[in-house]
Amino acid sequence: MLLTISTTVRPATDLGFLLHKHPDRVQEFGQSYGTARVFYPEASEERCTAALMLDVDPVRLVRSRGRSTPDYALGQYVNDRPYAASSLLAGALADVFRTARTGRCASRPELAAGPIPLEITLPALPCRGGPELAHRLFEPLGWEVEARAVPLDEGFPEWGDSRYVRLSLRGEVRLADALNQLYVLLPVLDDAKHYWIASDEVDKLIRAGESWLAAHPERGLITRRYLGRRWALTRTAFARLAELGDDLEEELEPPVEEEAAVPAQDGPAGDGNGTEAGVRRPLNVLRREAVLAVLGELGARTVIDLGCGTGQLVGALLADPSFTRVAGADVSSQALTVAARKLRLDRMPDRQRARLELFQGALTYTDDRFSGYDAAVLMEVVEHVDPPRLAALERVVFGAARPGHVIVTTPNAEYNVRYEFLTGMRHPDHRFEWTRAEFAAWAERICAEYRCTVAFRPVGDDDPEVGPPTQLAVFTLGGTE
Repeated sequence: MLLTISTTVRPATDLGFLLHKHPDRVQEFGQSYGTARVFYPEASEERCTAALMLDVDPVRLVRSRGRSTPDYALGQYVNDRPYAASSLLAGALADVFRTARTGRCASRPELAAGPIPLEITLPALPCRGGPELAHRLFEPLGWEVEARAVPLDEGFPEWGDSRYVRLSLRGEVRLADALNQLYVLLPVLDDAKHYWIASDEVDKLIRAGESWLAAHPERGLITRRYLGRRWALTRTAFARLAELGDDLEEELEPPVEEEAAVPAQDGPAGDGNGTEAGVRRPLNVLRREAVLAVLGELGARTVIDLGCGTGQLVGALLADPSFTRVAGADVSSQALTVAARKLRLDRMPDRQRARLELFQGALTYTDDRFSGYDAAVLMEVVEHVDPPRLAALERVVFGAARPGHVIVTTPNAEYNVRYEFLTGMRHPDHRFEWTRAEFAAWAERICAEYRCTVAFRPVGDDDPEVGPPTQLAVFTLGGTE
């Protein structure tokens, strides 16, 4: 099976730096089921192409299968696995381009951080859903998609098309994002994996989809297929994706057409999302509603969302005309680009546009644009800051900007035991997660150092043993000194 990645960025041979594979050498990487090779069919200043070719040994593939993998006897040896792109190729891609998938490149850091012109081709790709599904999955990610069905036999067109497509993707995309998208979507299109799906697959999905999956319109289908329609794992993944800030309300129940493939549930899950009469509400919605309710009680009219991400809270604030001035700031330019698209900034009415300001800024550096608001919101932000840098954020928000009120939400680490299959923290980018006592101690220190008061509220079901899934604190500073 074959995958090629081409670019025309100048000089194009810098693709070798980004992939951490030298264009002048053929490199081999042993896999449990065969051998992966990386080579460059072309490498010039104008255009460079890297090829990943995977040779699968059917015998080794059978011998390396997990104990729980179904045994189809001869079908284990005679099948399309050695020839068509699938989870085998996705696994090889993850291994061979491990560093490239992280976006790290010491030699070309600026090139690795931004989008570059890319063309990706897969000559034979199993696609349960046909070319139309390939368009649905890749086009929302910014790709120009060409997907052509492969006929069963070109000599007998009346036989129709096979389940394979020839896929070409073109677009300006960050290379690390492109690799992670392929890692997830190849087995999703095939709707099969060559190994047993266990709970660690949720972590793999969240890591690979961190920058794009939560905002994808087909995130439900992607998540269910990637996790083999195992509903317990899928529910956990939806809860983790909700932490990224997107609305997953429609995915919290299995769709009707797939219920037969989903294990039966014994009853409503205790996932902290306000379940009533079997209707589960995502935690991120409850959190946003709680913040809006507090802002209403405080009578705030001007609000800045610090660490606004893709603009979910900003959009809710703009929808309420009582908020006369709304701002969103984030360190990620990519997140702000997504926010502008979701808010339809280019088509926003002038009166509403005049109330809004979106800008890039780091919360650990003093910025005059953070000042002058009735209230500032840090919704699921502090836990993404390295502990040594947290003091800088405190000085910027509570000392320099000093709005009338600061609303902070953060996960309650004690509640994590209620998330089935969750290992470690709720998000791979979290630097820490506080217990209720730790959050209270931090808040009391803030009050002592910056002369303010604080009140706490639960968000989500307040479990009598471990508390709520999200903790919320309202600081009252009294404005600029």
